[in-house]
Amino acid sequence: MTLTQEALAVRTEPTPTHNQAVLIVHGKDRTGIVAAISAVLGKHDANIVSLDQYSDNPHGGAFFQRTVFALDHLKARLPQVELDLRAKLAEGFELEYTLRDLSQPKRVAIFASKDDHCLLDLLWRHRRGELPVNVAMVISNHPDTADEVRFFGVPFFHVPSAGPDKSAAEAQHLRLLQGNVDFIVLARYMQILSGDFIERVGVPIINIHHSFLPSFIGAGPYAKAKQRGVKLVGATAHYVTEDLDEGPIIEQDVIRVSHADTVRDLQRRGADVERAVLSRAVRWHSEDRVIRHENHTIVFA
Repeated sequence: MTLTQEALAVRTEPTPTHNQAVLIVHGKDRTGIVAAISAVLGKHDANIVSLDQYSDNPHGGAFFQRTVFALDHLKARLPQVELDLRAKLAEGFELEYTLRDLSQPKRVAIFASKDDHCLLDLLWRHRRGELPVNVAMVISNHPDTADEVRFFGVPFFHVPSAGPDKSAAEAQHLRLLQGNVDFIVLARYMQILSGDFIERVGVPIINIHHSFLPSFIGAGPYAKAKQRGVKLVGATAHYVTEDLDEGPIIEQDVIRVSHADTVRDLQRRGADVERAVLSRAVRWHSEDRVIRHENHTIVFA
């Protein structure tokens, strides 16, 4: 075993999720929601492990809550818990909710192009047990990263996407994805997804890009930023919508740079931030810590 293989073989043990479930609740705020949720879980002898809540206005505003609870023999008992929650929350309070067994990781497909820093970082973190997901596949419009991806034991699919008409590529994407993934990550995938694809794929899509937008649009953003003498570079992870780069933001970060940094320095520093921001966004989404509301998010990080 080489030194690289030994390093990759080291795994960080994930937080135990056996017999744990996560409940996400959102809707119109009113008195008694937290008590009602606690009562249902208490009825089933569930132990609340963590609880986060937020209201944007306690007088009839929007309410959000994330609850993780432990329950012996969870798989067998969860359907009855769900029925009782439905009666109390959906029918009694008219709230929307999701309930998920945390021992079942979400399935993700990663889209990539030639830049591999975000792609390989996600695969490395997954290899170490830092991301509670199943990486179902990597899809790229270039074959360059095929060997690296397969080294991680992940299926790699090369789907060329050249020219203005992306319909053939997107049709192949849909054949690969539908029924096989719970969300998609664009790890510096340098192609624009059509509104038709976004609607038909039917799962959340997370994108990462530099935080100069709406400035420095197009090719060579770091060269343009150098010319303007920027003092900060950063990254933004957000959900994809039909409005390009305007979807709900999940996470952002910046670092300071100086006049002495070259364009290559700015690119390297920017790539560092992109890796960190995207990995946090993927982890928070996979743990149901992000609730979308209108065009923004509530993140219980």
